[in-house]
Formats: sequence, C-alpha cells, structure tokens
Amino acid sequence: MAKAWYPVIDYEKCIECGACIEKCKHGVYDQSKAPTPVVENPDNCLYGCHGCGNICPSGAISYVGEEPTSGDSCSCSCSCDNDGGYKGC
Repeated sequence: MAKAWYPVIDYEKCIECGACIEKCKHGVYDQSKAPTPVVENPDNCLYGCHGCGNICPSGAISYVGEEPTSGDSCSCSCSCDNDGGYKGC
C-alpha cells in the first residue's frame, strides 16, 4: 500500500530557494540535493502537515492524498510553527 500523504514538487514552478528543505524537520527531503527539493523519505511526512507547502513562495508543492477542500490548515502535531511570518503549521 502506498503512503497516503507526502509532498510532490512541481519543478516547473520551483525556484529552488530551499525554504521547504529548511522548514521540514521530518527528514522528508534529501539534504544533499539542497536547494533543489527532492522527496527522499515520503514516509517521514506527517499526515496533514502543510509546513513546507505553506512557505513555498512559488506554490510548487502539493500533496498526494490531499482532499480538494482541505485548505491550508495543518492537522499535524509536529510544532512546525508560524516562523518567519509565513502561514502554516
């Protein structure tokens, strides 16, 4: 069975700023590829976490498993707070 929630990067929109890699504290991204976001460990992503997607300045991150009406609210308990003035978890 495939993982039900993880980020997907739209590389046509991605500006390779590295914000998502810095934001994620769960080890989802391959640090050695920074600033290019490469999802290395999708199983590490917490269901409902929008931390990296909410800070993406180009809107290049979507999520496998996201319902169309789920919005930007975060339902994780990872403490990825609203640092830097960004909306998010």
